[in-house]
Amino acid sequence: MNIQIFGKSKCFDTKKAERYFKERRIKYQYIDVLKYGMSRGELNSVKNAVGLESMIDKNDEDYPLVQYLASDEAKLDKLYEDAYLIKTPIVRNGKQATVGYCPETWKTWE
Repeated sequence: MNIQIFGKSKCFDTKKAERYFKERRIKYQYIDVLKYGMSRGELNSVKNAVGLESMIDKNDEDYPLVQYLASDEAKLDKLYEDAYLIKTPIVRNGKQATVGYCPETWKTWE
């Protein structure tokens, strides 16, 4: 398994995801999306796995602006430019990915 956790340092679900993998002694790489962002390739890979709408943080104050962008490509560009709009944690295992705290899915990866 090659686990990557894209999260925000103050996100409760990100901390829970890290704890899930630590408790099972599964190595993972943590990437702070606010500090480092996600590459376009990573964003595309996650979008293909979970869908674009589930990647957008609907609780963010700028969500209505993203909602009215015309195309999915424009929305993806906005996520690339403004990482704070990405819902976290995003957990990747190769081409598989989840958004949010999803231990039932992660169990199937073990």
